[in-house]
Amino acid sequence: MKAIRCKVYGPPSSLVLEEIDNLKPKAKEVLVEVKACGLNFPDTLIIQGLYQFKPELPFTPGSDVAGIVKEVGVGVTHLKVGQEVFGFVAHGALAEEVLVPANACFPKPPKMDFPIAASFMMAYGTSYHALKDRARLAEGETLLVLGASGGVGLAAVELGRLMGAKVIAAASTDEKLALCKEYGADETINYTTQDLKTTIKEMTDGRGVDVVYDPVGGAYSEAALRGTAWNGRFLVVGFAAGDIPKIPLNLPLLKGASIVGVFWGGFAMKNPKANMENTMTLMQWHAKGKLKPHIHAIYDLVDTAKALEEMTNRKVKGKLIVQV
Repeated sequence: MKAIRCKVYGPPSSLVLEEIDNLKPKAKEVLVEVKACGLNFPDTLIIQGLYQFKPELPFTPGSDVAGIVKEVGVGVTHLKVGQEVFGFVAHGALAEEVLVPANACFPKPPKMDFPIAASFMMAYGTSYHALKDRARLAEGETLLVLGASGGVGLAAVELGRLMGAKVIAAASTDEKLALCKEYGADETINYTTQDLKTTIKEMTDGRGVDVVYDPVGGAYSEAALRGTAWNGRFLVVGFAAGDIPKIPLNLPLLKGASIVGVFWGGFAMKNPKANMENTMTLMQWHAKGKLKPHIHAIYDLVDTAKALEEMTNRKVKGKLIVQV
């Protein structure tokens, strides 16, 4: 089968497309014929050796997957050959086939096409787990989303509004913020032209925001934390800026605030039942038209490097899809 391979850590241009051996499912694994793979910012980090986990070289990147079941391993009872599914893996989805853990593979709703299904799991799974389970976002609270036009950021904007919060979207261009408004943001902050902390205070009458959703890191994290309200919750989702911020710990002390880690992949593996419940809720909302992933562009497998370059250069709004 054909697969995108990372043989040396480096930029997207170092990736190669080549033939590798076909796969065989072990117990509680599902062999999926890949139809679409959704790209996520961690994909740009993992191929450079900059992510929290470093797969043994060579490896195939890609996590969000949608496709058709080719074979099931021993112990898999909820799926059958020929069934359309979506799910997630640690890596391996940028290929014609991928092995998916049975507890991370779900039947695809008939009306959901493959690109949308491949856009769903990581973005909405991460954001819903963050807002519901980690922040316990309540109706009427104020949510600030950094990097709000990206895959997880836009999902957080959409979900925050759906959960009854006032949503402030922060991003680097007015064009990106216009999309955030379409997805339900009440207010927007362009943090390249506006001071983040000052603008937060102005928009909340000096009170601050209840929850910060931060998939960016870097220079904006401390300013956002300084803009939280008493008993605020600061969600650490990722570091798309590349720099892991060093936070003065007197800030959460003075605000009675919490800094809360969000690692959806670990949650999904350690608490599959709770993750399944979250997934079912998200599927119901999608079926009712309440969630609509924004697809920026669709690339062919051979053009994966071009797609990842676009993501690395911060040109993507919503999700990028690689079709197989």
